[in-house]
Amino acid sequence: MPRKPARKKRKSRSHRRRFLFRWTVWLQLFIILIFCSAAYVLWLDHRIRLEFEGKRWALPARVYASPMELYAGLSISNPQMQHELRLLGYQQVNRPDSAGEFAVSSDHIVLVSRRFEFWDGVEESRHVKLEFDNGNIDSMVDNRTTNPIPVVRLDPLLIGKIYPEHKEDRVLVEGNSIPDDLINALVAVEDRDFFSHFGIDPKGILRAAWVNLLEGDIRQGGSTLTQQLVKNFFLNRERTLWRKFNEMIMSLILEYHYSKREILSAYVNEIYLGQHGSLAIHGFGTASEYYYSRPLNELQLDQVALLVGLVRGASYYNPRRHPERAKKRRNLVISLMEEQGYLDPKLANHARSRELGITDSPGWSTARYPAFLELVRRQLQNDYKPEDLRNEGLRIFTTLDPRIQETGESTVQRRLQQLERSRGLERGSLQAAGILTGIETGEVLALIGSRDQSVAGFNRALDARRPIGSLIKPAVYLTALARPEKFNVITPLADKSITIPQKDDKNWRPDNYDGKEHGTIALRTALIYSYNLATVRLGLELGIPAVQDTLRKLGIDGNIPGYPSLFLGSLELSPLQVAQMYQTLASNGFRIPLKTIRDVLNKNGNPLQRYPISIRQTLDSKALYLINYLLTQVVKQGTARSAAARLPSLMPLAGKTGTTNDLRDSWFAGFGDNILGVIWLGRDDNKPAGLTGASGALQVWSDIMREVRPTPLSLLTPEGVQWVKVLDGKQVIGQCNGAVSLPFIKPYFPSRSIRCDSGTRKPSSKTEEFKWPWSL
Repeated sequence: MPRKPARKKRKSRSHRRRFLFRWTVWLQLFIILIFCSAAYVLWLDHRIRLEFEGKRWALPARVYASPMELYAGLSISNPQMQHELRLLGYQQVNRPDSAGEFAVSSDHIVLVSRRFEFWDGVEESRHVKLEFDNGNIDSMVDNRTTNPIPVVRLDPLLIGKIYPEHKEDRVLVEGNSIPDDLINALVAVEDRDFFSHFGIDPKGILRAAWVNLLEGDIRQGGSTLTQQLVKNFFLNRERTLWRKFNEMIMSLILEYHYSKREILSAYVNEIYLGQHGSLAIHGFGTASEYYYSRPLNELQLDQVALLVGLVRGASYYNPRRHPERAKKRRNLVISLMEEQGYLDPKLANHARSRELGITDSPGWSTARYPAFLELVRRQLQNDYKPEDLRNEGLRIFTTLDPRIQETGESTVQRRLQQLERSRGLERGSLQAAGILTGIETGEVLALIGSRDQSVAGFNRALDARRPIGSLIKPAVYLTALARPEKFNVITPLADKSITIPQKDDKNWRPDNYDGKEHGTIALRTALIYSYNLATVRLGLELGIPAVQDTLRKLGIDGNIPGYPSLFLGSLELSPLQVAQMYQTLASNGFRIPLKTIRDVLNKNGNPLQRYPISIRQTLDSKALYLINYLLTQVVKQGTARSAAARLPSLMPLAGKTGTTNDLRDSWFAGFGDNILGVIWLGRDDNKPAGLTGASGALQVWSDIMREVRPTPLSLLTPEGVQWVKVLDGKQVIGQCNGAVSLPFIKPYFPSRSIRCDSGTRKPSSKTEEFKWPWSL
């Protein structure tokens, strides 16, 4: 009996030991848990600071057209100016007060230009009044002071972007540039206690749940702006308790380290607001361009409210697909702002009454001018890595003139349809390519890769290599005229049949387009009327290597075939290569590489690289002058004379037609003092198009030039060239009927002379021009 208490004591001690052991284990587990939690929070803290502070959004390169410069005397009509402003996203209003607005009357336009940071400095916003008269700007003054303004440079048209691999588009908005309306709308709709909570808002969660329950609709969200940012910035889209826990912890950490302004700035740039094909639209800056074709700081209150409404569901409230749904959501945002005191009732009612005002399509697109953008990419690849172009937010200023580009595109569409109808061709069977350049600079002003410029595809201007036909003849005749001791513009040539043996034991027998021989003719006649037989005979006398050398000096790189058919254009070139060749002709022997890029800035607006004009003289200017004079005669009276009939006020212009075998390819290259244009027409299947250079490409070229209006060719006579009156191949002394003035390189004038004091001598038909009914 006395042992029972001892057993109870032992039992009690054992129970206490087990109890202490369990608590010790739990305590240890608790300490380990605390330690692990602390370690995990510290790891999250490190990750957040590392990623948030080092965040570098992948920003697409932005490619801009050449900016329009306005000045008194500029050839542009009132309707054309309105079109240009709408293309830039300017909004027509009754009284323009803010940047990006304009008003119209019958004889003037008042506009407020945008501030823009160019490669050479900042162009500030200006209030401008333009007076128009006879299709020109008659005067330009400051609309507030009436003081004359010499020049205004408008912000350039955004013509495309080079996107990151993950296909996100983003326009960064600096924290101090966020509009107040946007801040107020976000706080009112998404997080009314944003400026007072510490990352999570329990009271806000309960309030949002109660309001949504009463309304039977999602009027408020429970997540704070900070939580939404964390979800987009650091986490995936899975819906689990663990992800929600991480979201709350990371929100607390983010709020601890960073200011409300920094968090708001990141949110404004990160949030997803729509989809354009495969491209994700991130941030309010990008969304403003995408839906309104305007910068964020130009949006009205109702427009900002619409964008904020998209936060809840960009696809569900897409204003282009679901305008009524989007308008209802926008008005809800405005009402919430009114309820919370951000708007007075009058302003709120006005905002709710406005139409959505969404543009029909984005103000920018990768397909706006795809052919030109492809050339930009190729030229950029010489200096930049692909990842730099896709991710670093470069700002690329190009040479594209949107007015000329759109003129070229619409002309090609219209004229090809007419040609197909008039010749009974299948609709869509003809294709086209073209390029227009500035002669003094070599800048590509427009580039046409196909008849349908809205679709990115095979770029014929760059990659379609076709025989150039008679476009090569100026190179043959230039080779001859560069030897003035032997050849001049009246040197007699034999336009007679010729048979040339080939290596395959076959004979090549070229022929003229009209199937006739023209006997002995002047060199200038052979070029003006594009006679094949005289050209082949001249080429053989000069030698193939000499003509090849001239072509290389004109800018043709790569292999040039060494066959006599070279003299008639068997050489296959792209329109871009032809443009480079004729660029050298038009610039009097100075080779100027064609370029599309003027300047490249980084995302902060700091210059990275300039692309200056590169000029190198490769050919004698005196011989070039003679060729260019003869090319003006091609347009005046030769194979391209229909251009002179259609464009009489622009004469003189210079140019050359080109036609290949069986009428497969139709070419024309022509220029004035300031603009060169090269046009090709044909079929992709290489079947006959049924067009000569004159009946096809020349018509497109003339249509374009009628709108573009190049400056007539001045043809300033260089030192070493003298004009001499000639008749029947002899220098005229005195006055003779029928004598013509022609340029010669000193001192190689006609060796014989003729005196015509009576003025009755008439020219021989063998040495002077005659009417020729055919077109090449």
